[in-house]
Amino acid sequence: MTENSYDYLIVGAGIVGLTVAHELKTRFPSAKIGVMDKEANSGLHASGRNSGVLHSGIYYSSDTLKAKVCAVGAKRMTAFAQEHGIPCSKSGKVIIATSEKDLPTVERLLRNADDNGIRAWRIDEKELHEIEPYAVPGLAAIYSPDTAVIDSRAVINRLTALLEQQGVQFLWRHGFRELRRSGEVVTDQGKLSFGYLFNCAGAYADVVAKSFGLAGDYALVPFKGIYWKLRPEAEHLVRANIYPVPDIELPFLGVHLTRVISGDVYVGPTAIPALGRENYGLIQGIRPREAIDVGYRLARMYLGNRYNFRRMAHLELAKYMKHNFVLAAQRLLPSITSEDMIPTPKAGIRPQLVNLREGKLEMDYIFQHTDHSTHVLNAISPAFTSSFAFAEMIVNSSNVV
Repeated sequence: MTENSYDYLIVGAGIVGLTVAHELKTRFPSAKIGVMDKEANSGLHASGRNSGVLHSGIYYSSDTLKAKVCAVGAKRMTAFAQEHGIPCSKSGKVIIATSEKDLPTVERLLRNADDNGIRAWRIDEKELHEIEPYAVPGLAAIYSPDTAVIDSRAVINRLTALLEQQGVQFLWRHGFRELRRSGEVVTDQGKLSFGYLFNCAGAYADVVAKSFGLAGDYALVPFKGIYWKLRPEAEHLVRANIYPVPDIELPFLGVHLTRVISGDVYVGPTAIPALGRENYGLIQGIRPREAIDVGYRLARMYLGNRYNFRRMAHLELAKYMKHNFVLAAQRLLPSITSEDMIPTPKAGIRPQLVNLREGKLEMDYIFQHTDHSTHVLNAISPAFTSSFAFAEMIVNSSNVV
């Protein structure tokens, strides 16, 4: 085997790529494994920009791939944190119904919990007040005691170091360009050969897959998550995690309040349609050609208005104005004021897979395969929570023997 040849080559050094490498190294200790990424370090995008919440799995019906890996993945992530001294706290979460239309969803979430073996139950106003004294009483509330927060950056750094110690080779600044021929890809730094390839490229997974002749009916569309932060004098208003009952037909959980592992309290995120896969600022990360392609897809979704996309776009774009963001937060925390929320540079991009043929957002994980490759097309939340179990599922779905 030549220097630039690998038994297993992984595209993408986010949490999914790292845990796939970990799974492969566990199964095949003597295999030569390479992880290529266009950046100079691991987890610089979605994996390293998330809130660090480990979800319980209550949002996902039992027939979804997400449900099959979320709860078990959270347990494995917690065990990894304990083994390696990574800060992790099982702080719990309340989910609050603030309108009549939320009540059927409350029952649906409780059914999900029962079906998936998740600890969660309905609480009354007195119990809610004991858990989160400043939260809105609401019409109903659920308590999820096993929701946790973790230092996601520490997880990525430790996993990267562990894999390096085990002989996995990281190929930094090796951005994917094309599949030249079977078993060979062209990168920014030259050609790499592989026996089997795993596409874990996150926001660019569809681009990589199309080079393999896959993902013809799919494209990833970016949504921007921006946050505000509570000033230190207001942090006492939130003990752990306060979430709204979500619109479960949409992939976004709505503005919520989270006390992260550092003790800071963040408000957000939004889900604003963005014009670039790395469009973290107002114009930062926008590339003209990509912006045209993404803009065209967003326009089609807006005109088609499937799953109330038009209303969602209006509501989310309005959150660029702080006043509207504050109003969203006050639905959960009535005493919060505009002065309590201070700016933060924290921002992330959620790449959401769109079915171009049907004009809809895909809600679950989706894999596609060739004889010598597996492509993870929709590695969205709860991918970080699920990652160790998700990686096992990914490798199981492949043609690796």
